[in-house]
Amino acid sequence: MTTDIVIRPALIDDVAEIARLHRAVWCDAYRDLAPADVYQALDEDFRRVRWANMLANPRKHQRVRLAVQGERLVGIGAIAAPSEPAFEGRGEIKSLYIDSSVKRQGLGRRMMRDMAVELASIGYSAAGLGVVVGNEPAIDFYRKIGGRLIGQYTDPGPLWRSDNLIFAWDDLSLLIG
Repeated sequence: MTTDIVIRPALIDDVAEIARLHRAVWCDAYRDLAPADVYQALDEDFRRVRWANMLANPRKHQRVRLAVQGERLVGIGAIAAPSEPAFEGRGEIKSLYIDSSVKRQGLGRRMMRDMAVELASIGYSAAGLGVVVGNEPAIDFYRKIGGRLIGQYTDPGPLWRSDNLIFAWDDLSLLIG
């Protein structure tokens, strides 16, 4: 059970742990989807620099939330203003990464609820997110929690142009509960 997990804002001091978890979960999710050169290039050092820049220079409607169990980071979530016109003005859930040791215990739902509350607090009434085509576990999860497929786009990414499906929740209360 994940009741001993605290969700809190990310701090600049969390960057190394964020990069470590992001890399581990990303590698697991995209092992068979991302090209080999991209898989190698998006290493922990690359991610550390990106997260450090994001946390040191936050944009107006951007927030990073962490799930911490004791001293250990077990989840990362991020929200922001929409990055693509295809989101049609919905607040964007930029990322959700859950450590495999706590998957299927409700943490993904808790993180989604937390991010929905954050989106509502900055004025959004709806949310959307992109998920890479072929990431079936994530697609299944978003469908199970009420996500509706509304479109797709190509994410230019830092090195990999991935095809993404867009899931949306037109009423944040569906995620907040």
